[in-house]
Amino acid sequence: MVTELKRSSGLSLLCFYGLGTVLGAGIYVLVGKVAAVAGLYAPVAFLVASLIALLTGLSYAELSARFPKSAGEAVYVQQAFGLNWLSGVMGWAVVLTGLVSAATICRGFVGYLQVFVPIVPEVAISLLALALIAIAVWGITESLMLAAAITLLEVFGLLLVLFSSSEYFSVLPERWPELIPPLDLVAWLPILSGAFLAFYAFIGFEDMVNIAEEVKAPQQNMPKAIVLVLLIAMPLYVLVALVAVMALPLSELATSKAPLVDILSKNGGADVQWIALISLVAVVNGALIQLIMASRVVYGLAEQGNAPAWLAFVHPKFRTPLPATLLLGGIIWLLALIFPLVKLAQLTSLIILVVFFCVNISLVFIKRQGVNSPTVSYPVWVPLLAALMCALLVAVQVGSAVAGMN
Repeated sequence: MVTELKRSSGLSLLCFYGLGTVLGAGIYVLVGKVAAVAGLYAPVAFLVASLIALLTGLSYAELSARFPKSAGEAVYVQQAFGLNWLSGVMGWAVVLTGLVSAATICRGFVGYLQVFVPIVPEVAISLLALALIAIAVWGITESLMLAAAITLLEVFGLLLVLFSSSEYFSVLPERWPELIPPLDLVAWLPILSGAFLAFYAFIGFEDMVNIAEEVKAPQQNMPKAIVLVLLIAMPLYVLVALVAVMALPLSELATSKAPLVDILSKNGGADVQWIALISLVAVVNGALIQLIMASRVVYGLAEQGNAPAWLAFVHPKFRTPLPATLLLGGIIWLLALIFPLVKLAQLTSLIILVVFFCVNISLVFIKRQGVNSPTVSYPVWVPLLAALMCALLVAVQVGSAVAGMN
C-alpha cells in the first residue's frame, strides 16, 4: 500500500505557514540591501514589489481553487499548454527558487546569530541545515504548528520595531517630500531595481499551493489564505522600510547585517536583544518553510513522472517525503556555504519572477478554455497586468546588469 500525504491543515495553519515564509527573511535581512539600491525611496520599492505580488497572488488564488495539487505551478502550466516538458521545467524552477531562497535565509541567519555568539559562519550554516532537515522530516502538522508559533513571534517583532520607532512617524510630514520620488525615469530606475530585490521579501505565498494535498477543503481555504497573507504582509513591510530609512543613515543601513537590531540600537531601546532573538527565529522559520515547499514540489514532480520515482516515497510513520527532504536539505546547505547573501536573493527574485510570468500567462490561457473556477474568479486583466509587471522588473534588472558590465 502506498503511503499518501496527510490532509490535516486548515485555514489558520495555512495562513501561518504563508505568513511565516513571507515575513521570515526578507524584511529581517534585506531591508538594508534594498536601501543600498533605492536609497530613501526603499519604501516605494517595497510598495511596488507588494503590488506585483498581490496581483500575482490573485492569479494563484484562482488557480489553486481550480487545481488544488502539489507542484502547483507545474500543474497550472500543464493545464494551460499541455506540454509535459514545460510543466517539468516549471516545477524544477520552483524547486530551485525554494533552494536558493532557503540558502539566502541561512546566510542571513549568520548575521543575527553573531549578535549572541561569535560563531564561524560555516559552522552556523551547517548546524542550521541539519536542524531544518530534522524538523521537516518530523511531520507536516508538527512543522506547521511550529511555524505558526514562530510566525506570531515574527509579527510581534515587526510591531515592536514600529512601536519603538513611533517618534519617526511624528516627523513624517516634514520628511515626506524627500521620500516621494519624482515622475522621472532616472529616479525610477533604481527604485525598480530595488523593487526587484525587495520582491524576494514577498515570495512565499506561492509556497502555499504546493502543500495543497495536505490542506483541508483546499478549494475554499487556499484562495482565502493567499489573499489574507499578502494583505497582512504589505503594510508591515512598507512601514518597516519607512522606519529604516528614517532611523539610520543610508550608508549604515546598506551595510548592516542585522538591520532591525541596528534600528532599535539607534533608538536606545532596551528591546535590542529581543528583536535579535525574534529575527533569528524568523529567519529559521523562513528556511524551514522553503524546504517543506521544495520537497512537496519534488514529490509532486515524481508522481507526474518528471522526477525519479524514488523521490515520491513517503515515510510510513512521519508521512513526509523523506528522500526529497534529505536531498534538498543537502543542496541548501551547499548553496548557503558557497554564495553571498545579495547574489542569492537576486537569483531567487529572477527565477520566481519568470515563474510568476508563466503562471499568470497560464491563467489567461486557462480562462480562454471557458472552464469556470469552482470558488474564485478574477477578471482576465488581473493576470495580464501581473505578467506585464513581472516582465518589466526582469527587464529592468537584466538591463541594469548589462549596463554594469559595460
